[in-house]
Amino acid sequence: MVQFMAGLKGEGKTRKIIDMANQDAKVTDGHLVFIDDDKRHIFDLHRDIRFVEAGKGELATYREFVGFVMGILSQNSDIKHVYVDGLTNILAADALNNDTLPKLKARLDTISKVDNVDFTMSIHCEPSSLPDEIKAALV
Repeated sequence: MVQFMAGLKGEGKTRKIIDMANQDAKVTDGHLVFIDDDKRHIFDLHRDIRFVEAGKGELATYREFVGFVMGILSQNSDIKHVYVDGLTNILAADALNNDTLPKLKARLDTISKVDNVDFTMSIHCEPSSLPDEIKAALV
């Protein structure tokens, strides 16, 4: 399953995704990964959640992001959920748009089915501006 949270700055996306990850950490039988563009929220996460700092804008395309995620998944076959806060900050400014976002979702859907891992990602944008297949995956 691939889910998205969308909204503008200050709408509480980060708090919501952190709360979701922490709640999941209490009940999951596998490992959780939280990817963020900086370490500001590292101490807000449950100690059992693996934190990965991806940096700001260092990944040039959605394909690089998929490779980054696959590298993380290859290190541990017990990962059950990957949370990504601020996907629009992690990728280069022009890497994520209404053409590439459905492609990213499709690729992550495939990974989700093959590796039995779920994805929840927050993106900074107006939800009404998203393509229909992404709107259907909004939390």
